[in-house]
Amino acid sequence: MKIALMTHIRHPLRPPFMGGMEAHGWHLARELAARGHEVTLFASGDSVPPPGVRLHAVLEEHYDRRYPWHDFHGTDTLNDLLDATFAAACRDVAAGAFDVVHNNTLHRFPPRLSRARRLPMVSSMHVPPFAALRRAMGDSVAPWHLVTTCSRLQLGRWWEVPPASARVVGNGIALADWPFSASGDGSAVWAGRITPTKGTHLAVQAARIAGVPLTLYGVIEHRDYFEDEIAPLLGGDIRYGGHLAGVDLALAFGRASALLFTPLWDEPFGLAAIEAMACGLPVAAVEMGAVREVIGPCGTYAPPNDAEALARALVKAMSLPREAARARVEEKFSIRAMVDGYEALYAEAVAAREGDWPGIAYAPHELEVTPEVVTAGA
Repeated sequence: MKIALMTHIRHPLRPPFMGGMEAHGWHLARELAARGHEVTLFASGDSVPPPGVRLHAVLEEHYDRRYPWHDFHGTDTLNDLLDATFAAACRDVAAGAFDVVHNNTLHRFPPRLSRARRLPMVSSMHVPPFAALRRAMGDSVAPWHLVTTCSRLQLGRWWEVPPASARVVGNGIALADWPFSASGDGSAVWAGRITPTKGTHLAVQAARIAGVPLTLYGVIEHRDYFEDEIAPLLGGDIRYGGHLAGVDLALAFGRASALLFTPLWDEPFGLAAIEAMACGLPVAAVEMGAVREVIGPCGTYAPPNDAEALARALVKAMSLPREAARARVEEKFSIRAMVDGYEALYAEAVAAREGDWPGIAYAPHELEVTPEVVTAGA
């Protein structure tokens, strides 16, 4: 197939990845290209696509460099930039003669483009619902526009009664990139974006209470949070190990005995958890969102903001079998399983394009592309 893979543009798609969405998009592109598809990656211009994947820059550089999300989220400045960027991207997609579009943008224009132009599309919802995108998903329902969430819990967050076009496709990783290690050194690790919603401080507190050495890995997204709440707790057996490329992070996971996973938001999935589990790590987790659905019996759980309970969970987790953690990822969360699921949906969306379905027209603020695109099929 000729596939347009549209991504979120807050960060570039290049290793080392800023977060799960960037890792998901890059590895999805790599696997699709390896399967023989012609993939065009619609991403920021400072992305580095996998071999065999064409980059279509929708913005010269990722927007977080000039307009940090934490400062500009919800402002007219950022909203206008994103609207103009995705309007142009939708024009390019519509003109590109693609067989199917995989939309990971979290913007309201692409799903409506699919509905208006009868353009086969799979839209993947990587975050809990917010108002503008929920409206777009509601008014873009069509047999050729299929929607995925990465967990059953998130499916229920988006719809009380999901439409027939909504499915669950779990995230997946390339197992060879995360090799299994049969034993650990008695320490714990934490990995992710260092920001309040990821609960880095809670991991540090729990490790200190449990007396377990801990290394933190990841990009410092919230500098004030790091300086005020994390840096004062570092020292001794608690250290910050930097933001590592995947191969180095896999080695760090393999040396440790457990992962601390501490989301303090409605976690849709938890990619860092399955990466660590593939390396053999049981998980001590804060039970938020889909955490238990993903980790299952390979983890122990604590309620949010309870460092004492998390410390007890950490000690228990270190006695869980490492082989079971790897086996769960192999069974449920391989990139092969994920892309098999997406490929089946691509084919279904393409086949449904010719069905009988009424046309639609959107107001300019709902889909700003061109009049031709907006009214097509009406």
